[in-house]
Amino acid sequence: MKNLLRLAVLLFTTATFSQAGHIMQGVGSVNMSMGGAATAQPIDISGALQWNPASISTFNSKIINFDLGIFFSSPELSATLPAGMLGAGAPSVSGITKDDRGVSPMPALAMVWGNEDSKHTFGVSAFGISGFGVTFPEEANNPLSPSFNPMENSNPINYPQQAMGFGLLESDYMLLQIGVTWAYEITDNFSIGIEPTLNYGALELAPNPTASPTAAGYGISDKASAIGFGGQVGLFYESDGGFKLGASYKTTQSFGDLEFENTHLDNQKTSNSFNMDYPAILSFGTGYSNETIDFALDYRMVDYENTDGFAEKGWTQTGSVAGFGWKNINIISVGLQYKGIEKLPLRVGYTYSSNPIDEELAFFSTPATAIIANAFQLGFGYHFNDNFTLNGVYHHGSSDGKTEGQVLNPMMASASNPYGAIPGSKVGYEMTTDMIMVGLSYTFTK
Repeated sequence: MKNLLRLAVLLFTTATFSQAGHIMQGVGSVNMSMGGAATAQPIDISGALQWNPASISTFNSKIINFDLGIFFSSPELSATLPAGMLGAGAPSVSGITKDDRGVSPMPALAMVWGNEDSKHTFGVSAFGISGFGVTFPEEANNPLSPSFNPMENSNPINYPQQAMGFGLLESDYMLLQIGVTWAYEITDNFSIGIEPTLNYGALELAPNPTASPTAAGYGISDKASAIGFGGQVGLFYESDGGFKLGASYKTTQSFGDLEFENTHLDNQKTSNSFNMDYPAILSFGTGYSNETIDFALDYRMVDYENTDGFAEKGWTQTGSVAGFGWKNINIISVGLQYKGIEKLPLRVGYTYSSNPIDEELAFFSTPATAIIANAFQLGFGYHFNDNFTLNGVYHHGSSDGKTEGQVLNPMMASASNPYGAIPGSKVGYEMTTDMIMVGLSYTFTK
């Protein structure tokens, strides 16, 4: 089973990046173009399957969607150490490191079976619903270099570990979710839905701060994987006048431990385990449709504060990181589809997300910097015929400024300074994201 899921990960989640916390704001080109809003407005099957299983009852045909996107991100990591930290009389150092990860693909696959003569509708999906990843190279202008110049750009976070830094800072996390969905029409206007989910997550870290350091520092992990289980339930109501209401609850996706094998700079091998679940999400939505427009508005609450791997914070007694220490976030998604042009629906969407990272804990999230506060989308569809529809979307997101705190050191932790904050230091990150995605939807002839 795990090998099968690994193959699916390679096909469908080669690399995914987050928009809200570490959660994808939407799936597929249609749902992304609506800002991810779909809890009460099932414009397409992918958005419906992702955000409200009850809403697939509106589809009365067999439909399959496949989407593929190309994602670009531009994270920047900056840091400052005050004078004297690198030795007596040493000046302060500061610098910026740009990510060189490159382009990442983003696929999504969904299928629904519906029949207007039946109260039952079924669906299956394979979505990359979560991810983060950075590649910040080791700082060349560092104290171990003969040509070190502290007056030029010199990012201390990316100094070699022998010089109090992380060296190459790299992370790669991905989560594939496979869902099997059933919806039932209690009345012509009201439906319920349920979706058990199977998940595959994989994470690698360089260095790996979830493991205890040795005399040679933190090790570099292999790619560890784990399987998780969860589910989603939903309610959907559509009035005869076009107004719609929806609600859904995604349970915590509970994973087994990630079992890391680490290699340290002196080639010593160590192992450690770390548990990182996927948070519960509560969604409410409203929508309105007529012959010309489809409008959607969603609110979501993401419960990081009760999720293993995210709820814990600070250092352990052995100098490893206990968890990210993220707080709950609120997400607002809004989308509008204009249908006034024959065969060519046009879409616009916006997503807002609060920041899960507290200032005093910003240092712990340097491997997971993809925090997007504002995301804007423009999309379109083209109906070739009754069977084929081509969809496309362009996305741009920004972090709305820098997430910034102090550099932390477990050796400096004390009762009055529990995280080991270095006075006068700074660490921060900000980013923009861009994506182009196209998708094909096929409706089978009855």
